[in-house]
Amino acid sequence: MDNLFEGFIDSESYTVRLLSKEDISQVQQLQGIVVETLTEKKNLQPLTYEELDYILTGNGLMIGAFTEMGLIAFRALLIPPIDEEHLGLDVGLEAEELAQVIYQEISNVHPDYRGNRLQQTLAHLIMQEQAKLDQGFTYVACTVAPFNIPSLKDKFKQGMEIAALKIKYVDQLRYVFIKRLDGEGSGGEISEIARVPMGDVEGQQALLDEGWSGISMEEDDGGYRVLYVRRS
Repeated sequence: MDNLFEGFIDSESYTVRLLSKEDISQVQQLQGIVVETLTEKKNLQPLTYEELDYILTGNGLMIGAFTEMGLIAFRALLIPPIDEEHLGLDVGLEAEELAQVIYQEISNVHPDYRGNRLQQTLAHLIMQEQAKLDQGFTYVACTVAPFNIPSLKDKFKQGMEIAALKIKYVDQLRYVFIKRLDGEGSGGEISEIARVPMGDVEGQQALLDEGWSGISMEEDDGGYRVLYVRRS
C-alpha cells in the first residue's frame, strides 16, 4: 500500500498510510496503551472492534503512522448513520443536510511520541484523503470532553468551532464541534466576544443557545477559558 507521508521524529523515520482491517489489532493495542496513561479515562471514548470494523468496511477512513516498532498514532473519520444521536441535529442542521456530515472520530498518539505534532500531521493528511471520497461532504463534526486540552487544541487548530455543549454517550458531557468544508466559513462579522471559564457549563450553554460559537481557548490563572463570539 502506498504511503501518504514520510517523515522523521528526531532521527527515527516514520510513514503514514491508510489502515485496513488487518491493522485492527495494532489499533486496539495502541488504544489500550493510551487509555492506561489517561488521568481522566472518561475523556476518551475508545472504539470497539465492531466500530473499527464498521469504519474500515467502507464507512469512513483510518490512517496510521508507523515506525519500525509498529503503529505509533492513528486518526479516524466516520460516515455516521442518520439517527436521533446525529451530531448534525445537535448543532441545528436541517434533516436534508445530515448526509453531508462526516465525523472526526478518535485520534491516538503513543505516549512516547507525543509533542511531535503527529495529531496535526494526521489531521491534515486524513482530511486530504476525505476530499477524495466519492461521497462529498459539506461538514465535519466531532465531540470532545471539556478539559481534554490536547484534543480541544487539535480541533481549534483545524478551524472547528464549538456549536453545542450537552450530554452524549448516555451520560458524558461533550462539546460538539462543527466546520464547513466548502470554504464558506461560519458567515457574518464578529460583533461580540465573551470569555467563559471552561467549568462554567451553564454559562457556556446559555451563549450557545443564543447562537454564539466557541472559537478558541486560553489559559487563565491555571485554568482555561473558552472564547465565544457572536456574529452579525
